[in-house]
Amino acid sequence: MTRTRTTLAVLPIAAALVLSACSSSAEIEAGQQAHASNAGAPQALVVDTTPAQQDRVRDHEDAAAAKLVPAAIAADGKLTVGIVGNGEPPLGFLASDNSTVVGSEVDIAQLVADSLGLQLDVQNISWEQWPLSVQSGGVEAVFSNVGVNQARLQLFDFATYRQGVMAFTAPAGSTLAIKGAKDISGHTVAVASGTNQERILLDWNKQDEAAGLKPASLQYFANAADVQLALQSGRVDTYLGPNPDAVYQASLGKVRIVGTVNAGWPDTTYVAATTLKGNGLVTAVQAALQHSFDDGTYARTLKRWGLSDEAVGKPEVNPSVAS
Repeated sequence: MTRTRTTLAVLPIAAALVLSACSSSAEIEAGQQAHASNAGAPQALVVDTTPAQQDRVRDHEDAAAAKLVPAAIAADGKLTVGIVGNGEPPLGFLASDNSTVVGSEVDIAQLVADSLGLQLDVQNISWEQWPLSVQSGGVEAVFSNVGVNQARLQLFDFATYRQGVMAFTAPAGSTLAIKGAKDISGHTVAVASGTNQERILLDWNKQDEAAGLKPASLQYFANAADVQLALQSGRVDTYLGPNPDAVYQASLGKVRIVGTVNAGWPDTTYVAATTLKGNGLVTAVQAALQHSFDDGTYARTLKRWGLSDEAVGKPEVNPSVAS
């Protein structure tokens, strides 16, 4: 099989970058190759869009962590995880075969499975499906940019592995600069339903209304390609979504990052592996993550996907959050 690699520019979180919509691995490749040909381009990151992912960072079993896996989960020798695969690099997207889910979230899940001595079984789920998928036992864990919040802590256990940063993106010619609630007043904002970013926008709308300002109009989208079409057509003014996706898209050249906000606003929260509350798996997942933190495979994985700026110092179970 011919191996496909693509190139994108890696820039810090705070950089004002430009973004474009890509809905297939072929478009990803074409867009990034064009960008890489520009003189003076920043240091490039190679993105492998093949299903095999031969450069994926792998870890070895940690016996102490493996002993912590509940017997019912270890019985089939697999760690079945749900990952939203309808997005774009770097988090979760479809490889060149249009069926295999690849990306940074898959790679983090692979490190955990390796450390636990289990085979990784990835299930492609939609964002709306993930809570029920965990509660019904359809998956044993979710690795899909899930942020920790108080409501979720009532039903799920979490082991953190990345900072929870969200970014506002807008078309390249936009003059928007978003730092707080007043900056979205009167604008049309795209967002995914049931997310921390939706909660932030609803809270900001309440602030605007209390201040006598016009609230933002929220438009809901289920996949990244539709969001980018809406941005380019002018149907929405900005989109609030995961910062890693925004940084990737921004490197391609048609939209820009116009603001960032922590997913736990007004406090801080984190992205975490998500398991069923009280079933004991989260302890094993934390131990597996710590193993990968300690041996350097965690840092290498984040670097592979241009996410080093979102690293955390250690994995934490069920961190305290204010909202």
